[in-house]
Amino acid sequence: MKVNAKKVKEIVDKYRGRHDCLVSMLQDVQAEYRYLPEEAIKLVADQVGLPLIQVYGVSTFFKAFRMEPAGKHTCTVCMGTACHVRGAPRVLDELERKLRIAPKQTTKDQEFTLETVNCLGACALGPIVVVDEKYHGQMKPGKVAELLAGVKKKSNGKKR
Repeated sequence: MKVNAKKVKEIVDKYRGRHDCLVSMLQDVQAEYRYLPEEAIKLVADQVGLPLIQVYGVSTFFKAFRMEPAGKHTCTVCMGTACHVRGAPRVLDELERKLRIAPKQTTKDQEFTLETVNCLGACALGPIVVVDEKYHGQMKPGKVAELLAGVKKKSNGKKR
């Protein structure tokens, strides 16, 4: 992916190049590219005046940052206790089968990234899958195909 140096500069300028805003800058860069491209990290380091190793350190320390491209859609499966006992492992297995990826991976077409979390704090809705920040409760393996088809249909509708 080609990094737009002007866009990265706008993000840094938004925070006036302040060192204490590095995490926010990186969040904005990631929102723009769906991950932190190496070129963008270098641009941020140069523009903020921090050593590249320090910016890389922050980028790799926080779990929220991605160093590899994410898909257009993120599917997150809660694996907390309540969701687990209600069948989350079976839902995850079905998502892995349908998407042909494991957690922390992205489909070859860059459509979906699959993730797991320890708890989403919505235990009464478990098992729960979050797709693009929309919660889908009482998920069952048999509902996975319909969920993915709905996401794809909605995504295709936005392109028109």
